[in-house]
Amino acid sequence: MKKVLGIVAEYNPFHNGHLYHIEKSKQETQADYVVAIMTGNFTQRGNTSIIDKWEKTKMALNNGVDLVIELPTIYSISSAENFASGAIKILNKLDLIDYLSFGIEEDDISNLEYIASILADEPKEFQEILKNEINSGESFAKARANAINKFVNKDNKNFEDVLSGSNNILAIEYLKSLKRMKSKIKPIGIKRNSVFYNSKRIIDNYASSTGIRNLIQIKRINELPRLMPSSSFRILYENIRNNTYNLDINVFSKEIIYKLRMMQNEEIADLPDVTEGLENLIKSSVEKTNNLDELINMIKSKRYTQTRIQRILLYSLLGIKKDDIEISKKITPYVRVLGFNNNGKELISKINSKVKVITSIKKFEDKNKNVKYKKMLDIDKRATDIYTLAYQKNSVANLDYTKGIIVI
Repeated sequence: MKKVLGIVAEYNPFHNGHLYHIEKSKQETQADYVVAIMTGNFTQRGNTSIIDKWEKTKMALNNGVDLVIELPTIYSISSAENFASGAIKILNKLDLIDYLSFGIEEDDISNLEYIASILADEPKEFQEILKNEINSGESFAKARANAINKFVNKDNKNFEDVLSGSNNILAIEYLKSLKRMKSKIKPIGIKRNSVFYNSKRIIDNYASSTGIRNLIQIKRINELPRLMPSSSFRILYENIRNNTYNLDINVFSKEIIYKLRMMQNEEIADLPDVTEGLENLIKSSVEKTNNLDELINMIKSKRYTQTRIQRILLYSLLGIKKDDIEISKKITPYVRVLGFNNNGKELISKINSKVKVITSIKKFEDKNKNVKYKKMLDIDKRATDIYTLAYQKNSVANLDYTKGIIVI
């Protein structure tokens, strides 16, 4: 029986570390196929993807992925919990995934499994401790880490280091979702070596996606070929040369500030992640600057991290409201194919026959009667149209209709 490996990724952009993860995962699971649930034009840390989702799909298919499915925008820019939940719901829905592999900073996933079991059940005692930690003014991530350590209350168990790793935090959310959904998918943790997430360091032939984007920003593109598979570098370089790339959220500085200045306080309060009167600080701050970095620095605090603030800014740019997030939590997303190779084509034919696989937006819209799917898809289309606004040339709209599925 052939085995199928699932991966949740941003590939922003695809580098040697991603290639190592795929190859190591296939080696450990003996998987025959690889399915990637991939974010689109915006990312979970409240930033832009450096190139669009179709270009990232080409990178993935050229380097070991057989089928690329888009994680809808509403999940792609959500909290780690909703991000992971959306991806796991899609993987479960396919009804053909045997393994889920993700990067971790740990040597194995045993501690992450233990923490995930606490968070999946959320005992009443833990809920009380967490509530007190949040009330103390900490960010949610820090409050949760403190609450877990207090809840286990064992001298030989301290998860502070475990919960400081970005990969570990996301891995815990994957494990929690798998447990809550009683999924049959088996989780596999691959230790992240050399360079960690969000690091700008370069070690040997490895750099994080953050490090690669930083090299582009400081005009050291000549260093990229040793850090990326050759096919990925060619795709990235072509987009840089054509000015069809967006380095970070600052390319939408004016658009975001315009949107926020035009919004009333109660409209800002309706943006996801805005709580406890934060809308008042956002409104007063946006009236004092037209620089996005300055705006973020005015708003962020111990409780409201830069990542959370950037997600709020993206919500304003894309017109996403709290109700949209609540809808996404209650439904299972559609399955939209971005690209495949011959193996991927075979996989599509094996997807649960009850699942509607989107290969054409127009055909799907003509037949779709699900209002919630329509709303979610409208956000995806809006995200694409806004993303291309920042291009220096070839800034065209409606790419979700005109771009075909990538076939390698």
